[in-house]
Amino acid sequence: MNKTCKSELSLCRFSTPQKFSTRILAAILALLGILLFPKPAVGQGCVAAHSPQPLIAGLDTSAKEKDKHAKDQNKLEEILHNVSVTIGYREYNSFRHYVGTVEQLQRAANHNQVQNHVDLMDLQISYKLSPRFSLLVDLPGLAATRQQQGSQNIFRSGGIGDITAGVQAWVLRPPTEHNANIAFSAQLKMPTGINDAKGTTVLANGTRQTRPFDESVQPGDGEWGFSLGVQAYKQIWFQTIAYFTGSWLFNPANTTGVKTFRSAPHEDVVSSTDMYLWRGGFSHAVPKLRGLALSLGGRMEGIPVRDAFGKSDGFRRPGYVISMEPGLVYTYKRHTFSISGPWAMERNRTISTSDMLNHTHGDAAFADYTVIASYTKRF
Repeated sequence: MNKTCKSELSLCRFSTPQKFSTRILAAILALLGILLFPKPAVGQGCVAAHSPQPLIAGLDTSAKEKDKHAKDQNKLEEILHNVSVTIGYREYNSFRHYVGTVEQLQRAANHNQVQNHVDLMDLQISYKLSPRFSLLVDLPGLAATRQQQGSQNIFRSGGIGDITAGVQAWVLRPPTEHNANIAFSAQLKMPTGINDAKGTTVLANGTRQTRPFDESVQPGDGEWGFSLGVQAYKQIWFQTIAYFTGSWLFNPANTTGVKTFRSAPHEDVVSSTDMYLWRGGFSHAVPKLRGLALSLGGRMEGIPVRDAFGKSDGFRRPGYVISMEPGLVYTYKRHTFSISGPWAMERNRTISTSDMLNHTHGDAAFADYTVIASYTKRF
């Protein structure tokens, strides 16, 4: 539905010895792939945060490293030394329909449930102006299919999403003496992604009609917006790290103007929606495997019934999903690999403003879990 929501935290700060072999690393990653990818990945569906998943920045070993030869670097090397690039990937397949917190089992029994399969790609670039301040740019992409079971209509959508750019500032100058810090970020969202991609729909009477795809599989939302985020970490006991991250995407516009072709009153155009994402949990180093850390936390993401600013007219699927999120992070020199798999514990399609006016309660498709992976290179 919405396409952007920012800020997360990395989960590991443990350097890897030179003699840790690449064969062992490959074996660990291969085993992780077997454990986390046993079947097609599924995520949170129509109310999912189409968001990048950056690492917890405060737990980065390279942040403590200083280049002893900085004086000998040329200008280009000095610039690149402050750059971090993250490639993120997220895949989910939503198919379980909910009204409130009640699963609509009759949809599967009647073979008329709607299924979304979405692949989200993300390129994040960070430039460190100083140890405390960084510039952030995010270039998202989406490839998706949507189909109602039993229908011959299969909709395929893809393209560049809404690009965001902004700044992040740590309250304390990294690295901190007590292994704890908090950062705030602000980013501008630009309407660079298509929000009215169209396809041909075969109606019940056999006629064909060209209409926009469902907003849940559109690459962008077509509106200007901004996001505010916070992230924090603290080492507590036995080298365990507690972490938290949260962000809210604000879309002040009322509606996008894109037609929904819905017959219900007050649902003729797509609503321009806010989005939020919260995460928190613990990370701990794996004994005798320096650079490797496991994490376990909770995650909540969703779309509010009403936006923080402006009106909230038009059609939207508000709701949230609360998930348990196990994860793994491996750091080797200036490279970081991360994989997590949030499992949905509670799904709730809340009542929208148009539902209130129409005295109805629409549904939304969710999924059982999603898979998130990323690779970060620090120059």
